[in-house]
Amino acid sequence: MSEHQGVLVLAEAQEAQVAPVTTELLGLGRRLAHELSSALSALLIGSGVGGISQDVIALGADTVYVADRPELGTFNSDAYTAVATKVCREAAPSVVLMGHTSIGRDIAPRVAARLGASLSTDCVDLRVDQDTGRLLQTRPVHGGNALATIASRVHPQMATMRPRSAAPAEPDPSRNGRIIPVDTGVLDIQARVVETVREEAEGLKLEEARVVVSGGAGIDGAQGFDLIRQLASVLGGAVGATRLPCEQGWVSPSFQIGQTGKIVTPDLYIAVAVSGAPQHMAGCMGSGHIVAINNDPEAHIFKLADFGIVADYREALPALIRKCQELVSS
Repeated sequence: MSEHQGVLVLAEAQEAQVAPVTTELLGLGRRLAHELSSALSALLIGSGVGGISQDVIALGADTVYVADRPELGTFNSDAYTAVATKVCREAAPSVVLMGHTSIGRDIAPRVAARLGASLSTDCVDLRVDQDTGRLLQTRPVHGGNALATIASRVHPQMATMRPRSAAPAEPDPSRNGRIIPVDTGVLDIQARVVETVREEAEGLKLEEARVVVSGGAGIDGAQGFDLIRQLASVLGGAVGATRLPCEQGWVSPSFQIGQTGKIVTPDLYIAVAVSGAPQHMAGCMGSGHIVAINNDPEAHIFKLADFGIVADYREALPALIRKCQELVSS
């Protein structure tokens, strides 16, 4: 029997509220804890995060560890890694879950290295092997063209979970749990944030949008993205892009989707003038449905899409926008 027991979730806060990805992790963690016949705990790191501890308990946590210090208000990799490592060593969970977010992607490998733990990133499904009790971690491989399921004998078993891959937990305000303050000690911080520049957000957040309209290298410069924005607006969606439009300055780098950009899992992903390179598709293959619009009938994107339109986007998008507007107004 392993000395490691239970499931621990790194709970992220967003504007003094529990972040959406955390509600998903807590729902998933609750299920895994039940399958393992163990408890679910969570770790909150930040400044002023103690105020949402009860919300985390309502979402399924039995115990909430709280590292609440002013200097933790801005994400710092050194500090967050140190705190997460300390709690994992003291709590000795069997499973550690983080969101595949900017924070999770940053500190999960660091924490795993310090603990000598296994780590699977960008998972889309997690379940327990009933025979061995090991965590079965399913993640995309080969640019999103296949899925691999990974199991590890090493504890803790760590995984980062792709946002919108699990159902969010339903809050139960009547739940009770323990809140344990974390004594962080003196934090050895090698790098410090000297300035934070907030970029003005344009429309919905990519990671939370149910519809994403994305433009590729075949778009005719910055002006070509006007049609992308119009279609996204009609559908109530967000705008995305491949790497080249971002590098050329046609759209903000924050729009980039792919291995070196953001991972999105909308219900509908419309790829406009996108060739279908693995580096980009790795960021959107978890979408419910993919629609491709490209004037090259041999484009690789058509092999990956659920629906395809072989046409020049400058002709297809205006027609599609008009039809969608008619359907919305009818």
